[in-house]
Order: sequence, then structure tokens, then C-alpha cells
Amino acid sequence: MTIATLFIVLFFCMLLGMPIAIALGFSSMLTILLFSNDSLASIALKLYASASEHYTLLAIPFFILSSAFLSTGGVARRIIDFAMDSVGHIKGGLAMASVMACMLFAAVSGSSPATVAAIGSIVIVGMVKAGYPEKFAAGVITTSGTLGILIPPSIVMLVYAAATEVSAAKMFMAGLIPGLMMGGLLMVAIYITARVKGLPSRPFPGFKQLGISSAKAIGGLMLIVIVLGSIYGGVASPTEAAAVACVYAYAVAVFGYRDIGPLKNVAWRKQGENLGSAIGRNLWHMALGLIKTPADKEVRTVVRDGAKVSIMLLFIIANAMLFAHVLTTERIPHTIAETIVGWGLPAWGFLIIVNLLLLAAGNFMEPSAILLIMAPILFPIAVQLGIDPIHLGIIMVVNMEIGMLTPPVGLNLFVTAGITGKSIGWVIKSCVPWLLLLLMFLVLITYVPAISLALPDYLGNLRG
Repeated sequence: MTIATLFIVLFFCMLLGMPIAIALGFSSMLTILLFSNDSLASIALKLYASASEHYTLLAIPFFILSSAFLSTGGVARRIIDFAMDSVGHIKGGLAMASVMACMLFAAVSGSSPATVAAIGSIVIVGMVKAGYPEKFAAGVITTSGTLGILIPPSIVMLVYAAATEVSAAKMFMAGLIPGLMMGGLLMVAIYITARVKGLPSRPFPGFKQLGISSAKAIGGLMLIVIVLGSIYGGVASPTEAAAVACVYAYAVAVFGYRDIGPLKNVAWRKQGENLGSAIGRNLWHMALGLIKTPADKEVRTVVRDGAKVSIMLLFIIANAMLFAHVLTTERIPHTIAETIVGWGLPAWGFLIIVNLLLLAAGNFMEPSAILLIMAPILFPIAVQLGIDPIHLGIIMVVNMEIGMLTPPVGLNLFVTAGITGKSIGWVIKSCVPWLLLLLMFLVLITYVPAISLALPDYLGNLRG
């Protein structure tokens, strides 16, 4: 009766259109009042503890803010130029460069919709002008954007780590090879399609131009080295790396590229200016810019937007932790786990059920909410069946990728529809072939755990 009440109230509230955070909190409190021996004071304590006891959650606002600075600045444009100069000369190279740009931007943003918005708003128009079908261009970008939650650092991985208390650093390690593999599969599919359909490419710009574009993009790409290098090398935790990434992204956007903030349109070196004067002038401008930053309208807008997203996500997490508290105290996951284990269901059969369940949930809910609700239930069952928690996490993240492309709540679909001005139905049709490729990839990730676990196991062995 407790299980039925908790989930019936939750889904009824969601069907009424209640925000997911409120629905989670309300269903949890009602279950406590009706069936639990806990006092209402435990609710306040759990809401406080949900944030204060999960140090990893502090990384979320930092990564969101760093993503906001990089999305607002010109990092995406410079990454696209670098990708175009690198692989644009191959058959179907513009589309392949779009995938490469999405992979690189995913590694500095951690967000799937942000990747589609930043890369797609520039690349889709360029691909159409170059002779690519608009539907093909839209499908490539919408699908490639899903890599934003698979290639680390990923906000969704941090949510899973907080919900299950597994290592966020190991999740980041586990996501790297699957992310690169998915990007590679998309590029291979594009190359084959380009050969069949005769899609265009552009001439190789030469190593000099490639060097120039890579030098311009290095400011943004260094964030990948700073974040992943420090985490994989054991120098910093994901939270510490996120804090550094936030400061670095601000410095690159405001003082490096100068696309936003008080130094916007201030040249590094004026025509005819000697080097000494340029250095002195820039030092003065940067000191002055540092003072002016808190009052700058563009910087304040970026910080406010990042704060809004962070507050929204952390409020959902706090209520989801209360939901998980009810699950734990009422032994709901243990009851479900004992029932499923009692059926004699093998691990491979359980994983089929997990994928079907998550694919269905992805049609109606946002990825973070799905993980916060489902992870506390599926985690103990997976552990009892001998499934590695990190492997389960990557399976769940890949399912969330697919959820980004399935209606009616596929976030990437709405972003692409906004960029192209087309209907959601048109965007869905453009994604269908790529969705089938993602489903094949999901099967591969589900039943070949070595893909996800090879890197964390290797780095763990190196550290002894």
C-alpha cells in the first residue's frame, strides 16, 4: 500500500502538470504522514541534509556557470572553425566537423541543450548553404548534441553520483570512451551517407590556417585539459575542478576572447602599436575590467541565468533526496529487489527491463528527474545481481541521451525547432535514422561493460 500510494500520488501530480520538484516533495510528505513513523521534522532535516551532505552537488552550479560563460562568448564559433579546418575536407566533412564541434563543446559545457543551441545556431545554416539537405543537417546536430551529457564533465553524471553515492570521478572516467565511440560512430555513418548521396566537402585550408584556427580555439579547449586532466590525474575532485573551470571560463570569455563584459571590442593590439605599449594598455584595461565586472550588464545576465538553472536543478534534487529518503526508510527498493531476485531474473534480463523502463520515462520526463527517481530503486537491484554501479550509471546516461530525442519532452527537439523555425514533427523525422543508431549503441553499451569500465579500472590500477 505504501509503494502504491507513493507512486500513484507522484504520477497523478505530474499528470496534473505540477512541477516535478513539487510533485516529488508532496508525494513524499503525504506518504510520511499516512504510513511512516517519521515526524514532519525529519522532512526539514532531510531537505537540509540533501544539499549539505552531498559535497559533489557543489560542482553542479560551477559547471552550469562555466557553461553559461562559454555559451555566451565566442568559444563555440572558434571550436567550429577548428573542427571545419580539421575534417571539413573529407567527404561529408562539414557534417563530421559538426559532430566534432559538438563533442568538443560537450566537453566544456556538460549540457546537451546548450551544445545544440551553441553549435546548431551556427552550423545548420552553414551546412545548408554548402549544399546539405536541411533535414540531414538538423538531424546530425540534434543527435550530436546528446553527447553533452555523455562526454564528461556531465551534469547528469553528477546527479547520478549524488543519487547513488558512487564516485563522480569514476563516472567521468567511464563516460569518456563511450562518448568518443558514439561520436566516432556518428562520423562513420555520416561518411557512408556522404559517399552514397554525394554530399559536398570543402578544400583543405592548409596547415597554416589549421594552426591559426587551433590557436584561436585553444583558450576554450584548454578547459577540457584542466577539468579532465585534474580529475583523471587525481589532482582534484570533480567539485574542485568545477570551481577552477568556472573561474577559467569567466577569464577566457571576459579577458581572453573579450566577447562579453567590460572589455568587449577592446583590441589586444591596435594597428601600429608597439608591443610594450600594448602590454601596458592591456594590463591597465584588465585591472579596470576586473573592477567593472560586477556592474557589467552582460556578465550579470550570464551569472543570473546560471543561477536560475542551478536553483531549479538543486530544488529538484533536494525534493528527490526526500523522495529517496522515503524509499529507503520504507524499504521500498529492498522489497522490489527481493521480488525481482525471487523471480530468478538474470542480469541480462534485468537490463532489458531497465532500458525499456528508462526509454519510456525519457518520453515524458527530464533526464535529471528520471535519474533521481529511478536510480535509488534500480541501484540496489543491480548490486544484488552483480552489475557494476558505474556501468549501470553509463547505461542510464545513454538512455537519457535517447530521451533527449523522443517526444513529447525531448529537449533537443525543441532547441532545434527554435533554431530552424520548423515544427517539432519535422525535427522528429530528421532524427529518426540517427535515433536507430543510438539504440544500437545502447545495446552495445548495455552488454559490453568493458567499454564503460576499461578506463576507470585502468586508472584505478595505476594508482594502486
